[in-house]
Amino acid sequence: MNETLPIRRLVIRLSLVVVAMFGFGFALVPIYDVMCQAFGINGKTAGAYEAGLQSVDASRQVRVQFLATNAVDMAWEFRPLADEVTVHPGDSAQMLFVARNPTDKPMTAQAIPSVAPSKAAAYFHKTECFCFTQQVLQPGERIEMPVRFIVDRELPADVRHLTLAYTLFDITTSKPPVAQVGQ
Repeated sequence: MNETLPIRRLVIRLSLVVVAMFGFGFALVPIYDVMCQAFGINGKTAGAYEAGLQSVDASRQVRVQFLATNAVDMAWEFRPLADEVTVHPGDSAQMLFVARNPTDKPMTAQAIPSVAPSKAAAYFHKTECFCFTQQVLQPGERIEMPVRFIVDRELPADVRHLTLAYTLFDITTSKPPVAQVGQ
């Protein structure tokens, strides 16, 4: 009987560890968001935005810089057509990004955006973005992909420069492209 008591304690402790690990798994997303906000990293954009009748603040200018990088195994050529634009808060603007598949196979990609500084991310509204959908390119195919955006008039006055960065990921293994007719 004395031998079952330590085993019972061990089972209870291990069960508590499993429950704690499960709870920690659910807490990771909010913890990640708090850490990103606290340290100013991985500024998530405000997401899709329906352009309304927001007036333009012609008295202010905000410089928006564009960066494009590939994830580790992504072979595509990927870049913005210009390094930056200057916009007035409340006015809509556009930038084209160019992607080309230099490989000999069809590939599927997904772009993940980030805005810096992170406190400005909530004021950066995309009305159209290639990051909303997955991109499929055939071998050698090149595409120009627009991102249309509005920097909100409510952007804090001390923010005069934003950086919109995209990382392009190869998701071909999880979302295989459909072969085009004739190939």
